[in-house]
Order: sequence, then structure tokens, then C-alpha cells
Amino acid sequence: MSDSCPEIRDDARLSAWAPLSQPVFRALWLASLGSNIGTWMQNMGAAWLMTSLTPSPLYVASVQTATYLPVLLMGLPAGAIADIFDRRKVLLVTQAWMTVAAGLLAFSTWFGFTGPNLLLLFTFLLGTGATVNAPAWQAILPELVPRPQLPSAIALNSMGFNISRAIGPALGGLLIAWVNPAAVFAANAISFVGVVAVIYGWKREPPSARDQSERVVNAIMAGVRYIRYAPELHGVLLRTFLFVIPASALWSLLPLLAKEDLQRGSSGYGIMLASLGAGSVAVAAILPRLRAAVGVEWLVSAAILLFGLVNAGLFYFSSFLAVVVVLLLGGACWIAITSSFNTVAQQALPSWVRARGLSVYIFLFQGGMALGSTIWGSVAEHVSTRATLLAAAICAGAMVPLSLRWKLAGEMHFDVSPSQHWPEPTIVEPFEADRGPVLVTTEYCIRRDRRQPFLQAMRQLESIRRRDGAIRWGLFEDPANPGRYLESFLVESWAEHMRQHSRVTLADKVLEDAVLQFHNGPKPPVVTHWLADDH
Repeated sequence: MSDSCPEIRDDARLSAWAPLSQPVFRALWLASLGSNIGTWMQNMGAAWLMTSLTPSPLYVASVQTATYLPVLLMGLPAGAIADIFDRRKVLLVTQAWMTVAAGLLAFSTWFGFTGPNLLLLFTFLLGTGATVNAPAWQAILPELVPRPQLPSAIALNSMGFNISRAIGPALGGLLIAWVNPAAVFAANAISFVGVVAVIYGWKREPPSARDQSERVVNAIMAGVRYIRYAPELHGVLLRTFLFVIPASALWSLLPLLAKEDLQRGSSGYGIMLASLGAGSVAVAAILPRLRAAVGVEWLVSAAILLFGLVNAGLFYFSSFLAVVVVLLLGGACWIAITSSFNTVAQQALPSWVRARGLSVYIFLFQGGMALGSTIWGSVAEHVSTRATLLAAAICAGAMVPLSLRWKLAGEMHFDVSPSQHWPEPTIVEPFEADRGPVLVTTEYCIRRDRRQPFLQAMRQLESIRRRDGAIRWGLFEDPANPGRYLESFLVESWAEHMRQHSRVTLADKVLEDAVLQFHNGPKPPVVTHWLADDH
């Protein structure tokens, strides 16, 4: 399918259900709902099986660590792979990988081979597949829905994830009680089939040859460079990491809270996880309007404080019913926070670097979960599970004032769609595309009374040049002719400079047009390309 989507009415922009009118999105949403049910059955079964294999809190918390540890090893390469290769093929490979890993775990468990270390190994392998899958999965969203519906599509994805979180653990608990954990792992393996079928049938436009010519290492460096010079992303990335460190305590220690403190079996643990999912589902439908009414900054800050109170409630309440009610609030806060972070990150990233940017977001999110789970599991080895949750609640509350200095960008008011407004350079004799470096110069004539605002605008333009591929940038004034300025930036190769042409966005064009307004010459600014002599 192409990237274009049908026009939508203004009243559909804030509708939580509008993206379901897009056929491919709807099919993928339904298929992923079934797959996520299997994933939550898997997560619940692995955590519960570990409590049966060993009473160690560190081992139990390590299930969460093994799930998220692959992001520390593969997170950034996964984003580069999803940007330079066909995302459809990447998704097919990762879904097949997870199918095989879940099937082998089911086989091993059924025949009694699975011990604590083998369980962690298979959990790690499933986490590896999920890590490579995640950037490609999130990056295809803007290809499936119109841009105004993107926040609703992200919220719907979160809603589907949390519907499955409400259903999956409960089903997992019943299967464990009726059969054994092997049945849960087998169900997870089967759940990937629907997603594979939908993705296989999706006729996606393949990536351009220019994108696919980029090497993975260079693509990773380009993604990191983009993040460095994109201040609108810094707030959401840092705030995400600061949130998930204390938030990971609830997810990693919930099995121990259910089994040891509340004296509940697998079905009770499943109900607790289902309560978190139900809370998320209950609030997901109103999130777009709630975010529009109070703003993303207020919504996230309030939800983080409430999530901290949820952890404190788990310390104070010993009644199973009270804990279930508290977890409903926890699920509502969780989706309000995570979907808001995800929306801000998605809207700030253009298509060419979207998967790489999201891989950094996922790297910090899941890496923080892995790190936090290890920290809180180690703490719980020395103090009680409840005391550890209270400590996490205090940390969550402290993170809010600490993180307020890094503001979220909120709903983006700039368009990161490709502008394609740079003309192709004139070439007289052909040469190799990897030849370089390339020096690009632009000459401006500026009136003396407009020099200061021109210089301020050029500093903003510097960030864009560096963000999109320049390894060096400079602005020079002719001392013999004041007001005559030469902008220069260096790119490592001709191929990389041609990729710059496809990276420039409509938002960048707005700034470039503003810079051109300062030019006072009889002709437009002269742009010249200089190629390094390779002789």
C-alpha cells in the first residue's frame, strides 16, 4: 500500500476509534491483539514458573531483566535495520524467530528439561525477537493511518496491548492450573501465526535503493546524530528513563507479592495482571480528548505521581480485593504515561529516521526496565517485597520535580514529512557515489541592520544541517565586504549528501525560507558543491 491515506473529517481527529477505518491497520490491530494475549500468557507463565523453580527474589526479578536485556545489546542496530531494510520483511523474520523460541520453550517445559537458567535463556531469546521487532512495528504506524489520527492509533495500540494484558494473564493462570506452564508457552507460539499472515499479505511500498545503500553502522551513527541535534526529543527520552526505573518495581515484584504476601496461586496472579490491563483499557478511549484538554505535560506528571501512590498502596493494603482495585488505577496511569511518551516521540521523527529514533526510545524504556528490575530484585533480597515497593513509590514521586526541567514537546505543530525541495546538483562527469567528503557552500548577502536575527536563524539551521548528516558546519563573513556571508557544511560522501536531499522536511523548509528572507542580493543565494580530489 502507499503512504497516502484518505482525507478525514475534523471531528474524526480526536476520535479514539478513527484509525480502525483503515483496513490494514484494523487487520494488524486484531492480529496483534491475539498475539499480545499469547505474549502476556507467556510473561505470566515464565514469571510463575520461576517462582516454582526457585524462591530467590533476584531470580524472579531476573525474568523481567532477561525480557528487556536484549534491548541493551540490539536496540540501536534494530532501529537501523528497520530504517534501511524493508520493514515488512524485518517483521516477518522476527515473528518467525519468536514462534520458534516459544515452541522450543514449550517442548522443553513439557518434558521437564526447563530449569531457572534455561528459562532465562529462552526468555532472553524471545526478548531478542521482540527487540528487533519493536522499532519496525512502531515505525509502520504512520504508514497505516493519516497523521492527525496517529495519536489515536498509538492509543489504540496501547489499548489492544492492555486488553490482551487483561485477558492473557487470566487465561494463562487457568491453563497453568488445568495443565502446566508448557501449555501457556505453546499457546504463545501459535499466537504469532495471525500477525505473520497479515504482514505477509500487506503490499507495502519497498524502501528506495538510496535508503538500502546505507550501511548498518553508518545508519546507527546517523540515528544517534539525529537524536543529538533534535532537542524536541531530549525531554521525552530522559523523562521515559527516569520514569521506568522506579516503575519497573511493580512489574518485576508482582509475582512475589501475589504468591508470598497475598498467598495466591497462579489464577490470583493472573487476576492482578488482568486488573492492570483492565485499568488501561478503561481510560484508553478517552486519552486523546484528555490529552487535548489538559496538555501532555500535566497529564504525564499527574499520572506519574498517581503511579507512585499505587506502589505505596501495595505496601499498605493486605486485602486481595483492595490490591486489585489499586492495580486498576495503576493500569490507567501506565497507559496515560507510556502512550503520551510514545506519541511525542512518534510525531517528532521523520520517516527516514523514525525506526532509529524509536529504537533509542525503546532502548531507554526497556533498558530502564531491565536495570530497574535488577535493582529492585536485589533490594528485595534484603528487605521485604512490600518495603521495596514503598521505596519505588518514593523514587517515582521524587522523579517528577526532578524531570520537570526537561519539558515534553507536546502535540507537534511542525510537519516532518519529506519536502523534496532541494534541487538535484548538476554533475558533468559521473563518479562513484561513495566518493567524498563533500563540501556544500551557500553565499548570502545580508543588510547590516538585519545581521543579528540572521545569525540567530543560522544557528537553528546549523542544528538541522548537523542532524541530517553534516559532520562539520561553519559560517564566515567577508571582511572586505561586510554583510557577505558564506555558510559551509561538510558531508562524509556524495551518497550521504544525496540522502540529505531526501531527509529535509517541510518543517525544515519553513526555517530555510525564513533564512532566505534575510538575503538582500539581486539573485538567490548561490549553492556550490565541492568534491574532494581523490587523486
